[in-house]
Amino acid sequence: MKQQRILFDLLLTFLKIGLFTFGGGYAMISMIGDSCVEKKKWITQDDMMNITVIAESTPGPIAINCATFVGYQQAGFAGALTATLGIVLPSFLIIYAISMFFDHFLEITVIANAFRGIRIAVGFLILDAGLTMKKKMPRKLLPQAILGGSFAAMLLIGIFSWNFSSISLMLLAAAVRLAVCAIEERNAGKGGVKP
Repeated sequence: MKQQRILFDLLLTFLKIGLFTFGGGYAMISMIGDSCVEKKKWITQDDMMNITVIAESTPGPIAINCATFVGYQQAGFAGALTATLGIVLPSFLIIYAISMFFDHFLEITVIANAFRGIRIAVGFLILDAGLTMKKKMPRKLLPQAILGGSFAAMLLIGIFSWNFSSISLMLLAAAVRLAVCAIEERNAGKGGVKP
Protein backbone atom coordinates (compact mmCIF):
# COMPACT_ATOMS: atom_id res chain seq x y z
CA MET A 1 0.00 0.00 0.00
CA LYS A 2 2.82 2.41 0.88
CA GLN A 3 4.57 1.55 -2.41
CA GLN A 4 1.38 2.33 -4.34
CA ARG A 5 1.04 5.70 -2.59
CA ILE A 6 4.63 6.60 -3.47
CA LEU A 7 4.11 5.55 -7.10
CA PHE A 8 0.88 7.56 -7.32
CA ASP A 9 2.62 10.60 -5.80
CA LEU A 10 5.53 10.26 -8.25
CA LEU A 11 3.11 9.99 -11.17
CA LEU A 12 1.08 13.04 -10.14
CA THR A 13 4.16 15.15 -9.39
CA PHE A 14 5.84 14.45 -12.71
CA LEU A 15 2.58 14.69 -14.67
CA LYS A 16 2.22 18.22 -13.26
CA ILE A 17 5.83 19.09 -14.14
CA GLY A 18 5.44 17.64 -17.63
CA LEU A 19 2.11 19.36 -18.22
CA PHE A 20 2.87 22.85 -16.98
CA THR A 21 6.51 23.33 -17.99
CA PHE A 22 7.31 24.58 -21.47
CA GLY A 23 10.75 24.95 -22.99
CA GLY A 24 12.33 21.54 -22.53
CA GLY A 25 14.56 20.03 -19.89
CA TYR A 26 16.42 23.12 -18.75
CA ALA A 27 13.17 24.91 -18.01
CA MET A 28 11.93 21.84 -16.12
CA ILE A 29 14.98 21.71 -13.82
CA SER A 30 13.62 24.58 -11.77
CA MET A 31 10.25 22.87 -11.26
CA ILE A 32 11.84 19.48 -10.55
CA GLY A 33 14.03 21.13 -7.91
CA ASP A 34 11.07 22.95 -6.38
CA SER A 35 8.88 19.83 -6.24
CA CYS A 36 11.45 17.16 -5.39
CA VAL A 37 13.83 19.13 -3.15
CA GLU A 38 11.79 21.90 -1.52
CA LYS A 39 8.27 20.45 -1.26
CA LYS A 40 8.57 16.65 -1.24
CA LYS A 41 12.11 16.40 0.25
CA TRP A 42 12.74 13.35 -1.93
CA ILE A 43 16.30 14.45 -2.68
CA THR A 44 18.73 17.07 -1.38
CA GLN A 45 19.92 20.16 -3.25
CA ASP A 46 23.33 18.49 -3.67
CA ASP A 47 21.59 15.47 -5.20
CA MET A 48 19.75 17.81 -7.57
CA MET A 49 22.99 19.43 -8.70
CA ASN A 50 24.62 16.03 -9.21
CA ILE A 51 21.58 14.70 -11.09
CA THR A 52 21.63 17.72 -13.37
CA VAL A 53 25.30 17.21 -14.22
CA ILE A 54 24.88 13.46 -14.76
CA ALA A 55 21.65 13.88 -16.74
CA GLU A 56 23.29 16.48 -18.98
CA SER A 57 26.25 14.23 -19.72
CA THR A 58 24.24 11.06 -20.45
CA PRO A 59 22.12 10.31 -23.52
CA GLY A 60 18.52 11.44 -23.47
CA PRO A 61 16.62 14.54 -22.44
CA ILE A 62 17.76 16.06 -19.16
CA ALA A 63 14.29 16.25 -17.56
CA ILE A 64 13.57 12.58 -18.30
CA ASN A 65 16.92 11.54 -16.86
CA CYS A 66 16.23 13.60 -13.71
CA ALA A 67 12.73 12.13 -13.33
CA THR A 68 14.05 8.60 -13.79
CA PHE A 69 16.70 9.12 -11.11
CA VAL A 70 14.27 10.62 -8.59
CA GLY A 71 11.77 7.84 -9.23
CA TYR A 72 14.44 5.19 -8.78
CA GLN A 73 15.58 6.79 -5.51
CA GLN A 74 12.02 6.64 -4.16
CA ALA A 75 10.69 3.28 -5.41
CA GLY A 76 13.32 1.42 -7.41
CA PHE A 77 12.58 0.32 -10.98
CA ALA A 78 8.80 0.83 -10.63
CA GLY A 79 9.41 4.38 -9.38
CA ALA A 80 11.79 5.15 -12.24
CA LEU A 81 9.25 3.87 -14.76
CA THR A 82 6.36 5.77 -13.14
CA ALA A 83 8.24 9.10 -12.89
CA THR A 84 9.49 8.78 -16.47
CA LEU A 85 5.97 8.02 -17.73
CA GLY A 86 4.63 10.98 -15.75
CA ILE A 87 7.02 13.48 -17.25
CA VAL A 88 6.75 12.14 -20.83
CA LEU A 89 3.02 11.51 -21.14
CA PRO A 90 1.75 15.16 -21.19
CA SER A 91 4.25 16.22 -23.87
CA PHE A 92 3.49 13.15 -25.97
CA LEU A 93 -0.27 13.73 -25.85
CA ILE A 94 0.01 17.47 -26.54
CA ILE A 95 2.41 17.00 -29.47
CA TYR A 96 0.23 14.21 -30.87
CA ALA A 97 -2.83 16.47 -30.71
CA ILE A 98 -0.94 19.39 -32.27
CA SER A 99 0.44 17.21 -35.08
CA MET A 100 -3.10 16.33 -36.14
CA PHE A 101 -3.93 20.01 -36.72
CA PHE A 102 -0.43 21.50 -37.17
CA ASP A 103 -1.09 23.23 -40.50
CA HIS A 104 -3.78 25.42 -38.97
CA PHE A 105 -2.53 25.46 -35.38
CA LEU A 106 0.02 28.31 -35.60
CA GLU A 107 -2.25 30.38 -37.84
CA ILE A 108 -4.52 31.04 -34.86
CA THR A 109 -3.50 34.49 -33.55
CA VAL A 110 -4.15 33.69 -29.89
CA ILE A 111 -1.94 30.58 -30.01
CA ALA A 112 0.86 32.37 -31.90
CA ASN A 113 0.84 35.16 -29.29
CA ALA A 114 0.76 32.64 -26.43
CA PHE A 115 3.87 30.93 -27.80
CA ARG A 116 5.70 34.28 -27.93
CA GLY A 117 4.91 34.80 -24.24
CA ILE A 118 5.93 31.25 -23.38
CA ARG A 119 9.36 31.81 -24.97
CA ILE A 120 10.02 34.67 -22.54
CA ALA A 121 8.87 32.61 -19.54
CA VAL A 122 11.13 29.73 -20.60
CA GLY A 123 14.14 32.03 -20.53
CA PHE A 124 13.33 33.04 -16.96
CA LEU A 125 12.82 29.41 -15.87
CA ILE A 126 16.25 28.48 -17.24
CA LEU A 127 17.81 31.55 -15.57
CA ASP A 128 16.14 30.60 -12.26
CA ALA A 129 17.57 27.07 -12.43
CA GLY A 130 21.05 28.44 -13.15
CA LEU A 131 20.94 30.99 -10.33
CA THR A 132 19.70 28.38 -7.84
CA MET A 133 22.59 26.08 -8.74
CA LYS A 134 25.05 28.99 -8.51
CA LYS A 135 23.87 29.82 -4.97
CA LYS A 136 24.43 26.21 -3.87
CA MET A 137 27.92 25.94 -5.39
CA PRO A 138 30.94 25.82 -3.07
CA ARG A 139 32.46 29.28 -2.68
CA LYS A 140 35.89 28.15 -3.82
CA LEU A 141 38.02 29.70 -6.52
CA LEU A 142 38.11 26.79 -8.99
CA PRO A 143 34.34 26.08 -9.26
CA GLN A 144 33.64 29.82 -9.52
CA ALA A 145 36.35 30.20 -12.19
CA ILE A 146 34.96 27.27 -14.21
CA LEU A 147 31.45 28.73 -13.93
CA GLY A 148 32.60 32.20 -15.02
CA GLY A 149 34.68 30.81 -17.89
CA SER A 150 31.83 28.58 -19.09
CA PHE A 151 29.34 31.45 -18.92
CA ALA A 152 31.67 33.75 -20.88
CA ALA A 153 32.37 31.03 -23.45
CA MET A 154 28.65 30.27 -23.98
CA LEU A 155 27.90 33.98 -24.28
CA LEU A 156 30.59 34.45 -26.94
CA ILE A 157 29.52 31.28 -28.77
CA GLY A 158 25.95 32.57 -28.86
CA ILE A 159 26.84 36.13 -29.89
CA PHE A 160 29.23 35.15 -32.66
CA SER A 161 27.34 31.97 -33.70
CA TRP A 162 30.46 29.84 -33.40
CA ASN A 163 30.05 26.16 -34.07
CA PHE A 164 31.07 24.82 -30.65
CA SER A 165 29.11 22.17 -28.80
CA SER A 166 28.04 22.62 -25.18
CA ILE A 167 29.13 18.99 -24.65
CA SER A 168 32.68 19.97 -25.66
CA LEU A 169 32.53 22.80 -23.15
CA MET A 170 31.42 20.40 -20.39
CA LEU A 171 34.21 17.96 -21.26
CA LEU A 172 36.72 20.83 -21.19
CA ALA A 173 35.48 21.92 -17.73
CA ALA A 174 35.72 18.32 -16.49
CA ALA A 175 39.26 18.02 -17.87
CA VAL A 176 40.31 21.23 -16.10
CA ARG A 177 38.88 20.01 -12.79
CA LEU A 178 40.51 16.57 -13.15
CA ALA A 179 43.86 18.16 -13.99
CA VAL A 180 43.69 20.42 -10.93
CA CYS A 181 42.75 17.45 -8.71
CA ALA A 182 45.65 15.41 -10.08
CA ILE A 183 48.07 18.28 -9.38
CA GLU A 184 46.69 18.73 -5.84
CA GLU A 185 47.03 15.00 -5.12
CA ARG A 186 50.58 14.94 -6.49
CA ASN A 187 51.53 17.91 -4.33
CA ALA A 188 49.87 16.34 -1.27
CA GLY A 189 51.79 13.11 -1.93
CA LYS A 190 55.07 15.03 -1.87
CA GLY A 191 54.26 16.47 1.53
CA GLY A 192 52.72 19.66 0.21
CA VAL A 193 49.60 21.16 1.63
CA LYS A 194 46.40 21.02 -0.38
CA PRO A 195 45.14 24.47 -1.31
